[in-house]
Amino acid sequence: MNRFVYLQTNNKNQMSRDQVLKENWKEVVSNLSNKFGEGEELQLDAIIYLIGIQELGKGVQEFQKDEKINLMHIAICRLLEPYGYYKFDFFDEDGWPHYKTIEELPILKPGEQTVLMKEAIVLYFQEKEQI
Repeated sequence: MNRFVYLQTNNKNQMSRDQVLKENWKEVVSNLSNKFGEGEELQLDAIIYLIGIQELGKGVQEFQKDEKINLMHIAICRLLEPYGYYKFDFFDEDGWPHYKTIEELPILKPGEQTVLMKEAIVLYFQEKEQI
């Protein structure tokens, strides 16, 4: 069962859902950019990175390059968990969360990947009551 039906529907409701996503995404970007962007608009990868830091729960600190990649992986797993692709598994001895793959992601075009991540990020901040 493909849980990513958002991109597959093609009717009038799709247009309104696209508009709602666009407006919610702008609100997320604006809020985060104002808090963390130092005058610049944050891009998708920066937002994913911030979510990774939030999910790690250790606050702001210096991270090595491989840790930054791991933070983004944590964020992606957490963001796609509600879609059934990942499930939280455990925290390791250093307090880093680990997820297990439940279902492989479908092959998506780059634009479709972006829409999925934006949708997942909006859902994440709605769950946190940030938008």
